[in-house]
Amino acid sequence: MPGFLSRRYTVVIVDRASGVGRRFSVKLGWTLGTVAFCFALPVLVGLGIRWGTVAELSALRTNTLALEMENHSFRATTGELTDQLTALQGVMEELGNKSAVDPEVARAMQKLPTMIKARAMGGGSTLPPPSLLASALSSPEDTFGLLRNVLGRLESQLRLVRFDVERRQALAAATPSIWPALGWLSAGYGERADPLTGDPGYHQGLDISADRGKPVVATADGVIESASWNGNYGNLMVIDHGFGIKTRYGHLSGFAATVGATVRRGDIVGYVGSTGRTTGAHLHYEVITNGQTINPLPLIDGRR
Repeated sequence: MPGFLSRRYTVVIVDRASGVGRRFSVKLGWTLGTVAFCFALPVLVGLGIRWGTVAELSALRTNTLALEMENHSFRATTGELTDQLTALQGVMEELGNKSAVDPEVARAMQKLPTMIKARAMGGGSTLPPPSLLASALSSPEDTFGLLRNVLGRLESQLRLVRFDVERRQALAAATPSIWPALGWLSAGYGERADPLTGDPGYHQGLDISADRGKPVVATADGVIESASWNGNYGNLMVIDHGFGIKTRYGHLSGFAATVGATVRRGDIVGYVGSTGRTTGAHLHYEVITNGQTINPLPLIDGRR
């Protein structure tokens, strides 16, 4: 076979018009190699292009898959953040509704001693500083991470706000803000002459004159602490409203609630009478904060 490929061949090309001829001597092996190369070159170029295209397509598929996974992760994260925002919006709307307090009750709350109001106050929380917010824009992952952090802090802050709102609502419910009986004010709070002896004295509540048997109502939400005879007070009911606030209802002709019962503002708890040390049918009403009586009139003035 090597001898066959090494043979030389002479090719004669003659011009018919002039009779001039040319001779070319070629080797069979070189000629076949050249022809084979000419046929193989397009095939090799095509294969190279095909392999390059396959590699590029593979890289594109890999990138596409990575982008799809990243996009799916972003969609999932966005969905979680949207759900969290929706939940927080619902909480804020709920807190907005709960934070509303009757203007008259709010006015009465402002008249309470500072120590009582302080018991219904809570703390606060802070959001990330602006520098941290700016640094979060470097990548989507960092942005999502910061958003989670901000929403988490906001959620924690809203929990504190919810606690504050609930405490304020509880204080509003516990604030004596209505008249305990329908009648006329026959004696105020403070220094006065004793109605029986005329001696100087100090009146620790309000006297509201009314017909015997007229209903007496709780002036705020609370629990009946006691309902029994108590010397000069006669039939006396004491309601514990929490936050260090209590109210007393004296000279009652009868009780309409029992010890330990929970009552709401406006519930009937007894009836006007003249039991104990009194000159006639009336209700003696006191408000006690932290063990000391205060003037009930500023809390209920204007509301009947």
